[in-house]
Amino acid sequence: MAAQAGVNSSPQPDGQAPSYTVVITRPAGQSAALAAQLNAAGVATLEFPLIEIAAAEDVAPLHAALGALERYALVVFVSPNAVDYAFAESGSIWPHALPVGVVGPGSVAALARHGVAAPAYRVISPSAAADDEAARFDSEALFAAIDTALGAASLEGKRVLIVRGDGGREWLAERLREAGVEVETVAAYRRLVPEPSIAAWTRVHELLAGEPHAWLVTSSEGVRNLDELAREHLNAGEIAQLKRATLVTPHPRIAQTARGLGFDSITVSGAGDERIAPALLCAVPPVVQPVPTNPAHSRMTESNASTNASPQPAATTALPPNPPFTPYEAQKRRSASGPLLWFVVVIVLCAAVVGGIALNRKVIRLDQQLTQRQQANDAQTAALAVKTDQAVATVHEIDSQMSQLEGKLTDAQQAEQALQQQYADLARNRDDWTLAEVGQMLSSASQQLQLTGNTQLALFALQSADTRLAASDGAQVMAVRKAIAQDIDKLKSAPSTDLTGLAIKLDNAIDQVDALPLNGEALIAHTVPHAVAPADTAQVAAATGEPRWKVWWQQFYTGIGQQLTSLVQVRRIDNADAMLITPDQGYFVRENLKLRLLSARLALLSRNQTTLKSDLHAADVALARYFDNASKRTQTVRGLVKDVDDGSAAVEVPNLNTSLQAVNQYRSRG
Repeated sequence: MAAQAGVNSSPQPDGQAPSYTVVITRPAGQSAALAAQLNAAGVATLEFPLIEIAAAEDVAPLHAALGALERYALVVFVSPNAVDYAFAESGSIWPHALPVGVVGPGSVAALARHGVAAPAYRVISPSAAADDEAARFDSEALFAAIDTALGAASLEGKRVLIVRGDGGREWLAERLREAGVEVETVAAYRRLVPEPSIAAWTRVHELLAGEPHAWLVTSSEGVRNLDELAREHLNAGEIAQLKRATLVTPHPRIAQTARGLGFDSITVSGAGDERIAPALLCAVPPVVQPVPTNPAHSRMTESNASTNASPQPAATTALPPNPPFTPYEAQKRRSASGPLLWFVVVIVLCAAVVGGIALNRKVIRLDQQLTQRQQANDAQTAALAVKTDQAVATVHEIDSQMSQLEGKLTDAQQAEQALQQQYADLARNRDDWTLAEVGQMLSSASQQLQLTGNTQLALFALQSADTRLAASDGAQVMAVRKAIAQDIDKLKSAPSTDLTGLAIKLDNAIDQVDALPLNGEALIAHTVPHAVAPADTAQVAAATGEPRWKVWWQQFYTGIGQQLTSLVQVRRIDNADAMLITPDQGYFVRENLKLRLLSARLALLSRNQTTLKSDLHAADVALARYFDNASKRTQTVRGLVKDVDDGSAAVEVPNLNTSLQAVNQYRSRG
């Protein structure tokens, strides 16, 4: 649609309503600045929201992403709503080193409201001069700006976060993924179809009844919502009037959507209120006061103007003034020149009459020529108008066909995107199924490893899981395979323990408990006095060279000492409780010791290091306290217990926590 030549931007007089209305369809609360500019220019505004913005139903992914901003090399906000809702949920200080990408000037202003603005922060946005009406603010322009500022190649292998509404275009995310970037998208808000109030619909009916007005639609979804609401609330005549109304959009893509829905009077203004407001003011019809004209008078004026260049004879001559009174003689002298003067006057009058007649004929002839030319021009104008109407009809037909083709192309692109999304979902689901099977396999292997200590079975399970994951090449799958490789190395390097040999030693110790002597029940071997038979005193005296009586005396008191020693035995017992144990109580002491050793055997087989150490220590303390440590059997049993205690240092087997944590982290991110 061509813009009007005149713009009525002056305010209306006091008490007089504006003669032109602009219907603003932005979400509620986002059109105050634009409405103020239009009202200052004398244009009335009507807020008629076509989209309602609400917070996302599930904000947990948004919280998780904003809580780990250090993982990302770039964060992109697709709209001012994404900026406002994201900062409302986050409430944290934005890192100075993290670049921010936004689509247009509205998002730049939204970031500035939250304290994120250049030069303290690096904000990447498509730039354009103020008078550049063809400037684009969309995903394509933002990708070009990111490539210029950072370089798409420099983002390869890094993470980029895109904060948007529910749904939306995938063009930017697809281009970044093609460049090798790991893209994550989170929803900060959702779009709903609002239900305008009865007063708003009443005003729309009045505008469609014939009042001059224009519509401002700032999104393709808004155009579709307008068409849907119109079919529900307007009649056929009002819908036709709506399709012929002036429609102002900030982007060509919105204009294509509107043209595909049947709107035929569309103006593309460019993004930003500084471009939208002039475009809306240009749509205001001019106020021109009619000035009555007289065609004949104008033709005469033109004729006179065209003939002013030719010389004109004098039409009249001024009469001489009344002569003053003179004497008779003087009057007589002048009477001779009087006839000559009158003759000249007559000649001049005749010439004036002849010139006037000739001039009048020339004017009539020029008037006829001008009339003929005007008739010819009128005929040419009528023919040109017919051709113009035919050309306009042809252009409208071509526009309709182009709109249909563009609509089919858009449908095809949307179908292609849907297929790509389904393929991505299927691929993602395949990876999820594989990870679920691997997680179940690792969980079973971990449980059997802790119960039986069979490292070979756990090693086989880990190798099988790694083989299953080898068919996928995703980044998260590679992280899980790396964790599995670490657990495989851990199992291969784990020391082997002879659990069977240690269990046999405990069994031997248990079998010997019944034969162990207690401290208080050790029997004396001989209860009668005895001594060594005395030797021959004469031979001993001759051999030693001592007196015989002295040798006899030594043999005498030595024999007496041996007899006394065989009758009395002295032993040291530090634990007095061991001497107080009766034979019946000794039975329970032995049974308690057996239970301790059996519990240690079970802990050994179940690889419970803590319980094993505790039971072995308690059994050794009981052996040292209540049993005769001078006995060989007691010493043997304590040696067996000590051997098991020393050999149980490597009983604890490694776990598979690294692999299980990697699988659980992948599931939580999904």
